Amino acid sequence: MDISSITSAWVAGWTVSRGTPAAVVEPWGFSVQVGLPRHVLRHVLPAPDAATVGALCARLTEPYSWLKVVAEPEEVAGWIGGTAAGEAWTVPDDPGFLMVKPLDPGVRPAPPEGYARTVEVRDGVVRVRILAADGSLAARGQIAATGATAVADQIETDPAHRRRGLGANVMLTLEAAAAQAGAATGVLAATTDGRALYASLGWRYRGPLTGVVRSEG
Repeated sequence: MDISSITSAWVAGWTVSRGTPAAVVEPWGFSVQVGLPRHVLRHVLPAPDAATVGALCARLTEPYSWLKVVAEPEEVAGWIGGTAAGEAWTVPDDPGFLMVKPLDPGVRPAPPEGYARTVEVRDGVVRVRILAADGSLAARGQIAATGATAVADQIETDPAHRRRGLGANVMLTLEAAAAQAGAATGVLAATTDGRALYASLGWRYRGPLTGVVRSEG
């Protein structure tokens, strides 16, 4: 898959995972009406340039509008800084990383000793939860299959339960479920913290994904 196909697959799966309206195809990429107080909408640009980013920054005036740009943070910051509206936009500290992996339906390990796992499928999304012995949530994640690709999303491990293999267990369970649903390739947007885990499980980095947010005021 090239970066344009990866980005398109990520957008399609992300909207299913988050329960938003389907993305609208735009000349420069995709727009999604997210509808959350601090994430009103997002525009995704698979092949960005300074002129397009600048025009969107000038046009989007609603606070907590987001751009997701397939470019390095430094490059995006330079594009924004050269616009009249630049000071209203912020590049958050944590960059994103688009990653992919061939999916295997046969890898689904048992949860570590002392933990229980639940798997739920609802509205096209597989949700995995790993519970500690006291019933509290130790780790979670979800994946949305949209045909040949599936997007892993919201992978989280409680800090008190890290370094026990829970994140890997969630990921492998999600990957197997998506493969059994017919998806051949997994796609995700990793954070800096998550990238090492995904790389250890065979996910390959394919490109940067920089978030930019319109501030209040």
